[in-house]
Amino acid sequence: MTLNLDMVGKKMDPVPFTYDEDRVILYALGIGAGVQELDFVYEKNLRVFPTFAVVPFIPSFLSSFVPQVKLNLLAVLHGEQKITLHKPIPTSGTIYTTTTFDSVYDKGDKGAMLNINFETRDENGDLLFENRAVIVDRSAGNFGGDRGPKSEIVTPPEGRDPDFRFEYATATDQAALYRLSGDKNPMHIDPEFARKGGFHRPILQGLCTFGFAGRAVLYGACNGDPARFKSFSVRFMNVVYPGDTLITEGWETDTGIYVIRTKTRDGRVVLGNAVAEVG
Repeated sequence: MTLNLDMVGKKMDPVPFTYDEDRVILYALGIGAGVQELDFVYEKNLRVFPTFAVVPFIPSFLSSFVPQVKLNLLAVLHGEQKITLHKPIPTSGTIYTTTTFDSVYDKGDKGAMLNINFETRDENGDLLFENRAVIVDRSAGNFGGDRGPKSEIVTPPEGRDPDFRFEYATATDQAALYRLSGDKNPMHIDPEFARKGGFHRPILQGLCTFGFAGRAVLYGACNGDPARFKSFSVRFMNVVYPGDTLITEGWETDTGIYVIRTKTRDGRVVLGNAVAEVG
């Protein structure tokens, strides 16, 4: 399949996203929060998890980017995700996400690697947060483009215990719940579709794992205060199945900078090359 490379460097029209307190609470439940984290699941003093920033990313990506760039969703892999927060996310409202197709690299038989930026603003035009996504279209390589730079490798410091460690069990129906936040790929709910994709059963959404890890960062490095959470970037390294236990560890390597790693109980690293910045 051929990508529409004429879109490289172009900014797309803003996509509105309207949400309310129930949507915020549903997201919190989808990333494993419960009544022990009452302010995130009860409207009385409701706060928003910083990783909620990925929720409006999905409709903007699907409704605007995919059709204009002619991305082949059947061949897509989600490689990396980064969120940058500029202020706490409101508990309700209409926000607007503008997508820019920043660049594309030709990885040959491995496909085309697309770098996409998303800016989300409130109704007054103030910047709330940004998403940066790296998407691989496995069907679109060998188009004669630049192969791109080598990726920076970020690993935890050797011989040092982590500064924080959180262990969260995912539920066997975690993917079914998280999909109600907008990530409705059948790979996460339909056993037959998952088998066609090479998995023995439906897998957990990568952005759900991202949310579980973000909870660990919030409590381990921000003392539970969303206003201190500035950015979080990860590389998706391995598959997670609903019911897996996720262990997230963080090492402070500079003031307010943490190297993060999330693995399953059997030692598979599922989020790596990960960095969080806190204030």
